[in-house]
Amino acid sequence: MRVFVFLITSACACAAADSLTDRAQKYLVDLIRLDTTNPPGRETLVANYLKQVAEAEGIRSELLGNDPNRLNFVARLEARKPTGNRPLLLMAHSDVVPADRAQWTVDPFAASIKEGLIYGRGAQDDKCLLAAELAVLVELKRRSIPLQRDVILLAEADEEAGSTGIQWLIAHAWNKIDAEFAINEGGFGMDTPSGKRLFQIQTSEKIPTRVILTGRGTAGHGSLPRPDNPVVRVARALTRLAEAEQPVRLNTTTRRYFSTISKVDDYRWLLPLLPKLTAATTSVSSANQIRGRDPELDAQLRTTVSPTMLSAGIKINVIPNLAEAQVDVRRLPDETREEILARFRKIINDNAVEVAPAPGQEMPPTEPSSLTTLLYRKMEEIFLRSAPNSIVVPYMTRGATDGAFLRQKGMAVYGTPLFRREDRESRAHGNDERISTRSLADGTELLWQIVLSVAK
Repeated sequence: MRVFVFLITSACACAAADSLTDRAQKYLVDLIRLDTTNPPGRETLVANYLKQVAEAEGIRSELLGNDPNRLNFVARLEARKPTGNRPLLLMAHSDVVPADRAQWTVDPFAASIKEGLIYGRGAQDDKCLLAAELAVLVELKRRSIPLQRDVILLAEADEEAGSTGIQWLIAHAWNKIDAEFAINEGGFGMDTPSGKRLFQIQTSEKIPTRVILTGRGTAGHGSLPRPDNPVVRVARALTRLAEAEQPVRLNTTTRRYFSTISKVDDYRWLLPLLPKLTAATTSVSSANQIRGRDPELDAQLRTTVSPTMLSAGIKINVIPNLAEAQVDVRRLPDETREEILARFRKIINDNAVEVAPAPGQEMPPTEPSSLTTLLYRKMEEIFLRSAPNSIVVPYMTRGATDGAFLRQKGMAVYGTPLFRREDRESRAHGNDERISTRSLADGTELLWQIVLSVAK
């Protein structure tokens, strides 16, 4: 408790002379030090921190939810010159995935700063965005910017596991977060070897579709091999599934994405492959060539399959009567879960292996967010002017965010590429997760410009 009070006091003590970017860095350090590992979450730690910062700045805010340990935070700056424009939503989740301290070179919750890098769980996913959004909200308030639309800040709980926070808000407090469009995680920027800066705005996302394979057989002594050994059946099923080539399907987002980046020197090798991606006889072989050079690109072309967990047996000399494998599947947004399950059963071709959806989080399929909204057009303008040789392109992420639930409600949600991947590698969910102070500062400035362009 003493540490928490210190953080709150420290955050609220920011003098009016503090710069926008200094404030974002301070907030990020404080937020990393609040351990909201999910499970169990304890996101109320962050919600309380945000509320005390907001109250110190005279910003109206509230904590919402049905679990006192896992509350969501919502703050709102109201328009001073109402024009009928609907609100802008700034959103970022307050939970983080677990960190194995033994695999880190620093304490993952100490927010250590070394050689211009801020280390900590959540430094990239997603407390950097939350810190930048909070800093921008405070800046709007301190400068008394005459807003023409409300600006809402949302920090939702449980994004990394069950998305219960955003679903509760939609069901019970929709009027608190309803907006015309939203800035969210999911996009990213990077510099290509040829010197182009690529801003990828996430307008669509793949859908996590976890699958459990269950094999059943007859238990017996390990000295007598059995043809119905469930471990063998599940292993064979996993191999068939992992080695099967999933069908290739382009959608409006990926079609534009590949068409745009293929004009960049670094990706001109894609040009002869693009026409072949739409032909039934060459789509898979062309995607395989792309995978050989860039697996990230291949993951946008088709559903992906990654076996992740195995469970079977009680003793080395006992053949079990049950074996189970869990598979992380990320399906394309225009495929249904039933379509995936039917295809997997056909690939496995073994009636003794059950193929069933895993319980838990299920994201809704949605249409891509529009490329003609004011927010998208302003982001495009700002990114193009931010650096020479910039390219802006809509992007479908292989991950998933709470934005899908808002898209389902008709809100345009954009994963905004504020923070550049300086080493072209994401450490989100990885060891020694970190963000450079420069990237945080540059991203916060970009966010400030974007918010002013659509809300002032």
